[in-house]
Amino acid sequence: MDAFALLAPAHAGATLFMTGLIWFVQVVHYPLFGRLGAPETKAYAQEHARRTGWVVGPVMLAELGLALALAARGGLLAWTSLGLLGVIWASTAWIQVPLHRRLSAAPNPATIERLIRTNWIRTAAWTLRAPLALALAAG
Repeated sequence: MDAFALLAPAHAGATLFMTGLIWFVQVVHYPLFGRLGAPETKAYAQEHARRTGWVVGPVMLAELGLALALAARGGLLAWTSLGLLGVIWASTAWIQVPLHRRLSAAPNPATIERLIRTNWIRTAAWTLRAPLALALAAG
């Protein structure tokens, strides 16, 4: 069996998992930050960062490794998908993680609103990746 035949479904699974998760975070989880008072928001933000890393870290790393392997094989779909993943990783590193750090240190409504607003970058990119990942898996 071709390795691609195994990589593409695994990649699709990781991408679909992350797509569902980011929509939950965008629509449910992040808006709930605004329902807490400042002391609760600080503790909640700290615990969010600690717990979320255990859930998303392994899946994001697997998705990245699988996307790189698929792109190495070539093809417009694989490279487009990898480009969108680059957008996700850049947004996570340069926007969302710093905003989470701010919330953990000194929460305020403006930071929460910016987190919700800028997280649409990742939500859109994962949403666009989902059909690409399915197309790659379908061969």
